This record gives sequence, C-alpha cells and structure tokens, in this order.
Amino acid sequence: MKKSWFSPAILLLSLSLAVVLSGCSSKGDAAASDSAAGSKGETTKIRIADINSNPVFRVAKAKGFFKNHGIDAEINNFATPAEGVNALFIKQVDIAFGADFPVLNAVSKGDYSIIASAGQATDQAAAGWKLFVKDDIQSGADLKGKNLSFSRGTFVPYLWDVYLKEQGVALSDVTLTGQGGFDEAYIALKQGDIDAAWFTGSALFDKLAALEGVHELSDMSKTSVRLGMGIVAGDEFIKANPGAVGGFLAAVDEAAAYAQEHPEEVADLMYEEVKQPKENTLKDLPINPWIVGFTQAAYDSLAGQKKYMVDTGIIEKDFDLAGKINLEPLQGVLPDKVTYVKP
Repeated sequence: MKKSWFSPAILLLSLSLAVVLSGCSSKGDAAASDSAAGSKGETTKIRIADINSNPVFRVAKAKGFFKNHGIDAEINNFATPAEGVNALFIKQVDIAFGADFPVLNAVSKGDYSIIASAGQATDQAAAGWKLFVKDDIQSGADLKGKNLSFSRGTFVPYLWDVYLKEQGVALSDVTLTGQGGFDEAYIALKQGDIDAAWFTGSALFDKLAALEGVHELSDMSKTSVRLGMGIVAGDEFIKANPGAVGGFLAAVDEAAAYAQEHPEEVADLMYEEVKQPKENTLKDLPINPWIVGFTQAAYDSLAGQKKYMVDTGIIEKDFDLAGKINLEPLQGVLPDKVTYVKP
C-alpha cells in the first residue's frame, strides 16, 4: 500500500512541476514574441508633401509599401510641388519633391539636402508641359508686349526665359505675373487677365482645349529645357531617421513600378481619392514615370539650373551643390540606382 501511495504522489508532484515550468517557459516565450512583434511593428511617421495629380505616394500608402518599410505616411496636398517644398521651411512636412528650381531654392536656404532624383528629364516628359495662349498669338514672336503667367516658386520663369530667347523676344519685353497654381492661371486665362501660361496634366489640357479663344501654341519638348525632379528633406530629419528615409525611398521605388504595371487600378485609386477622371490618369501615367535614383544626368540638370538661378540673382549666395546631396539612405536600399559619384 505504501508503494501504491508513493508512486501517485511522486507522479502528481512531477506533473505539477511540469505545469509550473511549462507556464514559466510559455510566459517567457510569449514575452519574447511580444517584444519581437513590437520591434517589428515599430514605424516612423513621415509627413509627405504631395499634389493631387501625383499617384506615386498614394499607391505606396494604399498598397502597403510604406507600411512594409516601417513608414507611417501622412500625405499633405499642395497646389504645386513648389508649395510643398516651401512647407519644409516651416516644418509642416518632412519630405517634399519638386522640379530642380524649388529644390535648389530649398537647399540654398539652409540645412536641407537632396536625397534622390525621380527622373523625368526626358523629351516625352517635356512634351507634357504645354503652352496655351490667346487666339491672337500665333507665334512666339507675338508674345512681345503680352502678360505671361508663371506659378510662383517654380521653374517656369526659367522656361519663359529660355523659350522667349529662342523666339527672339527679350524677357524685358513681356510682363510676368506670378500666380499660386494652375487653377488660378486657368481662370486668369479664361477671363483675359493673362495672355499665355504653361500647364501640365491631361485633365487641364481637356479644360483648356474646350476654352473659347484659347489654343495650344507649343510644348516644352520644342525648347532646350528638360525638367529634372528631386526629392528633398531636412538634414535634421535625415540624421535622426536615416533608416526611415531609406525605407521611404524603397517604398516609393516599389510604388512607382507598381503604378506603371497596374494603370487601371491606379486610375481607380486616383478617382476614389482625388476625383481625377480615370482617362486622365491613364494618359498621364506613361508620360511621367517616376525613376528613383541619382545619376550624373540628374546632377548636371541641377547644376545647369543652379547656374541660371545664381546668375539671375534668384539664389543670392552661391553654394556647393555636391555638398547638398545626401545619397547615403538611397545607397543603403537601392545601391544600383546610384551612379553619380561626388567629386
């Protein structure tokens, strides 16, 4: 009987210890799992400047590319990319994009750096900028004495300067009127307050083509101007979040490729989010592909634009352009896309 009582007791004690030890082990594994999940789930919030006609950031957010790279993306809309770049100055956004002109203007004013280019310095992209004029203007020479529109803070004054010279018209022979964006320029042209303006985007082209007394005169591909585009961020933000900046660029690269491969889906997304007609998105997508990287051509485009801005006094104090390019986050995630080498 004694043997019979002892064996169950030992068995019961062993089972109790096993349960306790198992519970401790289970709790420890759960804690380790929770810790790993928490680490894996960490995100960095990035406030991104955008415009309604650009699908890339919206695709990156909607398809989870930002999330996959640990980015909690907040998209802020502006009338023009230049306005988005200016928002960096008041810390309204963390990252912005724009043509060479506003990007150079930003880095010339303080602690900001170009972290990548996004391509578009092509003849096809240049053809996506069209000059609409009043019907009494039948040639570039007819612009003499006219009132010409430009979007404030953008490269358009440079485009006007080059185009007018190629047409034999001096910049001093025209009046340049600064406006806040394409919608304002459209209304001014419709009302007769201005005589000519450059526009981009098929949705606007459709509206302008239907406008009485206005016609398309030319496009930027017929000039020597090619539009580079850069992505810019504050040095303080880059230094504090190098991994997140790299993740942002990787996500944008993935989204850019996805947008080109799934145009119908992107058209649906743009209609749902900003009510852009699907046919306009389908027209614009192949003309404006984003190519995240940085090449010698991207640097040369920036250098040429900087020279103009310094020579004309738009940038008051010259600066070292190479010192304003920070490609470390880009090289960390897309090393094959960086072919420019700092001198």
